[in-house]
Amino acid sequence: MSALYDRTTSTTVAPVSVKIVISGGFGVGKTTFVGSISEIEPLLTEADMTDESVGVDNRDPVPGKVTTTVALDFGRISLDETLRLYLFGTPGQDRYAFLWDDLVEGALGAVVLLDTQRIEDCFPAIDYFEEHRVPFLVAVNHFQDTRQFELAEVREALGVDDLVPLVPCDARRRDSVKGVLVALTEEVLARRLAEQAAVF
Repeated sequence: MSALYDRTTSTTVAPVSVKIVISGGFGVGKTTFVGSISEIEPLLTEADMTDESVGVDNRDPVPGKVTTTVALDFGRISLDETLRLYLFGTPGQDRYAFLWDDLVEGALGAVVLLDTQRIEDCFPAIDYFEEHRVPFLVAVNHFQDTRQFELAEVREALGVDDLVPLVPCDARRRDSVKGVLVALTEEVLARRLAEQAAVF
């Protein structure tokens, strides 16, 4: 990892590295999200969906999907010269839930991707992060040729607390994904500052 030169102190300062988890239901766009923003070639553990998955994975909502993440997606982005985010995308199927604890351990926060056509698919991720007290936001992924809803309508359908940020997202667009990650880091920072203020 390269170090930066701090002219004010004449010392080298290494960028801060933090872990972000990208989660959500099956076929919601997690792999696309990581691939759109990563400044390195993303590590993808995609496997072909075979006849063995019939009756195990419900492909009806995403009939054109022929691969699936079986372990994790991994990418990296530098938000600025002092902050690097390491992105870990979770697999979407329930049968890989045993991997979540390891993927989430040490995470600064999480992004829950949501498809408004299948809102219920993100409930397990939201429940998990709430239970484990991991700061998160919900990114409403815009799919082509699908109806778009106001964020207030989505919040009502989700039933999440007003303190949970909801942001629009297009997982195919780098600038949109970067906006989501910036919003998450700002949310985490605001929470920590509020917690510190409450102590004093």
